[in-house]
Amino acid sequence: MSKDSVRKGKKNEATAVQRFLPIAEIRQDTVILKNGGIRAVLSVTSMNFSLKSDEEQQAIINSYQQFVNSITFPVQIVVRSTKLNVDSYIADLERRAGEQKNPLLKEQTLDYAHFIDRLIDVSDIMQKRFFVIVPMDPPGALKVSFFQKYLNWLSPGDTRDKALTRRRQFDELSATLRDRVTIVQAGLSSVGLVSDRLTTSELIELYYEIYNPNTSREQKLQSLGEMGVKEYVL
Repeated sequence: MSKDSVRKGKKNEATAVQRFLPIAEIRQDTVILKNGGIRAVLSVTSMNFSLKSDEEQQAIINSYQQFVNSITFPVQIVVRSTKLNVDSYIADLERRAGEQKNPLLKEQTLDYAHFIDRLIDVSDIMQKRFFVIVPMDPPGALKVSFFQKYLNWLSPGDTRDKALTRRRQFDELSATLRDRVTIVQAGLSSVGLVSDRLTTSELIELYYEIYNPNTSREQKLQSLGEMGVKEYVL
């Protein structure tokens, strides 16, 4: 089999897999779905609830209850657990060891880097990240029948007409989405949680890690500037 045939086969396989992903584009800090809906993803800090006093815990519960009751649209809360990645930290230690002129300090720094690397592998230490997904769908998008969903599953490919419709709706939906993000961030702040909306680059990196858990540890994504693009289309 020729190299061109192998490359073509891999490309066709990747294209076939992408047909089943619900994401059409990622741009302007927004995830655009193939059905025309758009999503904003907020990264939220955590708090140690157990260390709070009884009065503080009750205040947090009341604030969260008020926040949930105040929103008139659905939100999705996601807790993502991944293996702790300290590759950049270890690489920095090894770099510093290489610059160290004292042989003893150089050896100790390398030993410490190897110790941390082995500790992470043996202990299987996990880290958690918290996200809140804020949705905005075009009118009628939520009223899809089961039969229509089944047909969409059988034929998941995208079309030019769908792409043009999404672009026409994007600006109008984005304004409403920004208002919803503001409401959610204000509610989270009242609970004592800090949230930040993920940028385009951060969204690309997040979904790259989700769909490529093993590859993402070995092969890091370039920045949008390095890739020479302003937006990203899946």
